[in-house]
Amino acid sequence: MNYPTYTPKIVMITGATGGFGTAFAQRFAAAGCSLILHGRDETRLDALCKKIDAPIHKLIFDLRDKDATLKALGDIPTDFQDIDLLINNAGGALGLDKFQEANLDDLEAMIEMNDTSLVRITRQIIGGMTGRKRGHVINIGSMAGNWPYPGGHVYCAVKAFVRQLSLAIRSDLAGTNVRVTNIEPGIAETTFSLQRFKGDQAKADAVYAGTTALTAEDIAENVFWAATLPEHVNINTLEVMPTQQSFAALNIEREA
Repeated sequence: MNYPTYTPKIVMITGATGGFGTAFAQRFAAAGCSLILHGRDETRLDALCKKIDAPIHKLIFDLRDKDATLKALGDIPTDFQDIDLLINNAGGALGLDKFQEANLDDLEAMIEMNDTSLVRITRQIIGGMTGRKRGHVINIGSMAGNWPYPGGHVYCAVKAFVRQLSLAIRSDLAGTNVRVTNIEPGIAETTFSLQRFKGDQAKADAVYAGTTALTAEDIAENVFWAATLPEHVNINTLEVMPTQQSFAALNIEREA
């Protein structure tokens, strides 16, 4: 049986210069999609665009800058405005210290990068989708939103927010034909840990030592699959781990 598929025409990707974002851009460009690519660093974004053969509109702004975000979204050219797929990929973690020892600026930055910016961008884009009765929002969450771990605290919380927001928005969108999906990767070998440890390569490498982690391309295939299913199919949430990652026992403190 030939199963019908769907291909979005215009795909917007936030955090396009990161590991996941680059893989997403390459995967959808190969399918013939036009791309709106966001990045904070213009040089890195230009370098990515040179590697991709597709119509591209660039968005350059810091996610934590509300005015710059809204201006950039408001200036999208007419031929790129009918966005079929929004991939909220930008975000990240900062630090792995215990909550009571963590840097307050880092904690607040994680909330702004992962949650506040996602709310702003999605709210600005989703109105066009509902008006056209066509569209899909894919949020890149994390298994951290489902499973707490030492040092995860605020990062776990912001990804739990992304999960619940995704489900709640989906509820609000009933009758609009707009889909919402939350993809929840486990350990994936990208620049994620290098960002978390603020450039400490040794600490970042230790995260992936001795195991086969997910790759950016693995997650790109999951995103592409969810995005190209027929329009009557909605993947609500999808948690993906490498085979060598599983669940730990609950921590029990024992007295001497």
